[in-house]
Amino acid sequence: MKSIVNRVLVVMMVGALTSVVAFAKTQRQRVTFDNDMKVNGTLVKKGTYDIKFDDETGQLSIVKNGKTVAQAMTRVEARVKKANDFQLRSTINGDETQLVGVTFGGSDKDVLITSGGAVTTGSN
Repeated sequence: MKSIVNRVLVVMMVGALTSVVAFAKTQRQRVTFDNDMKVNGTLVKKGTYDIKFDDETGQLSIVKNGKTVAQAMTRVEARVKKANDFQLRSTINGDETQLVGVTFGGSDKDVLITSGGAVTTGSN
């Protein structure tokens, strides 16, 4: 009898943990940077990367070949309407381009890097 109760508890715990993971949502988009870009102080060389956003932790990651090359903490702002497609937002200061935010296609939220500045590129 005791082993049956233990098994039921284990099944319930696994179900609870699985449901928590199901609520976490990670968005991903493949993007090509035509120029070098700084992300939260880290230089990201031009090339093709995956951009991942974990809405549970608020962390934006730039990944190449499975390796994270830059990360930044973000805040999320509501949009008036859903975005039609993926959008990058950046600022240019001299010869340096800084990523300040992204919007994923179909999303009603903008993901903004918390240390970013004014937006000079991108569209809504």
